[in-house]
Amino acid sequence: MTRRSVRAATLTAPRRYEVREYPWPAPAPGCVVVKVELSGICGTDKHTYLGYTTQYAGTVPREIPFPIIQGHETVGTVAAIGGDGRYSDFEGTPLREGDRVVVGANVVCGRCYYCTHDFPYFLCENMTDYGNNMTAAIPPHLFGGWAEHMYIVPGSFLLRVPDELPSEIAVLTEVMAVTVGLDRAKQISAVPSEPFLFDDTVVVLGAGPLGVCFAMKARMLGAGTIVAIDLSEYRLAMAKRLGVDHTLNAQHSSVADRIAFVRDLTHGRGADVVVECAGVPQAVPEGLDLLRPGGLLVEAGNFSDLGDVSINPHRHLCSKNIRIFGVGGEEPVSYGPSVRQMLRYVRHYPALREFVSHRYRLDDVEAAVERSIAPDSMKVVIDPWL
Repeated sequence: MTRRSVRAATLTAPRRYEVREYPWPAPAPGCVVVKVELSGICGTDKHTYLGYTTQYAGTVPREIPFPIIQGHETVGTVAAIGGDGRYSDFEGTPLREGDRVVVGANVVCGRCYYCTHDFPYFLCENMTDYGNNMTAAIPPHLFGGWAEHMYIVPGSFLLRVPDELPSEIAVLTEVMAVTVGLDRAKQISAVPSEPFLFDDTVVVLGAGPLGVCFAMKARMLGAGTIVAIDLSEYRLAMAKRLGVDHTLNAQHSSVADRIAFVRDLTHGRGADVVVECAGVPQAVPEGLDLLRPGGLLVEAGNFSDLGDVSINPHRHLCSKNIRIFGVGGEEPVSYGPSVRQMLRYVRHYPALREFVSHRYRLDDVEAAVERSIAPDSMKVVIDPWL
């Protein structure tokens, strides 16, 4: 490799980006350098940009170690492999330079209580997160996808992308992998023999990229009626094109209106499952009110600490026998199935090819993040080679 430097969009503080040049990083043994093709903007990236810099609050609070290179939803090609040049993806497929891969978002320690007791890997006490808590101040710097190249450290995992899957869909893999929370919801129940069931009514609060991916997963798992609620007509229209049956605009309806609508659909019962992806605490009590007795709330939206909200334990929890399932991230085993299921889904819902609504250059990173916050976007990505 003759290239001597790598350009990367670097967040030095909330709302402050610089495009910096870093040395080309020759990979050490067990490491890989990936040439980035596309890297998505996640809700977490938006929150960090806006100044919400505490993550995993309530477990092990972590402050963002500026400067950072954001981007943990990344697809690219293997540019160099360290050591003897041998490296296999998570499913055991040998990788070679030029292979297209998705980068796993996190690296676990393998030694803490949660790692050694078979908990989901996002509970690791020492987890490092690409694009979040790996500072660009430390060589080899390139620990995020908003760069021309990304450095993959030991203990990471990659997944080879099937040749027939376009990169604008493959870049959604990490987001779709987070919907493993709905798979796990099928395994828990407060009522015997009643997990997430075929033909259940599912309501998704927040029709951004994560919410729509949860809606698609619900459809894949056999949901009956799916309702999406959001403030953006643009996103609601896309949700409909990707398998949602009904949409409600929260700007043009009250909480009471939305509860009445869902109860009318369900003979007065309420939704079987509500998935909260709006990312605002206020959505949680609404989600609980939308549920039927014995229903399930999947909480996936409030990854960053955006504050507290009040709920009524009697009305929201005990009297309705509600189940709440928190989802703090994805799991490595969900990456491969996510890729394969999206490849199948696009055959029935070709609009999945349009899920990436905007592409931006590294030099326009601030405009990209602002666009991702705007209501007239779906998945906004950084394309470092534009």
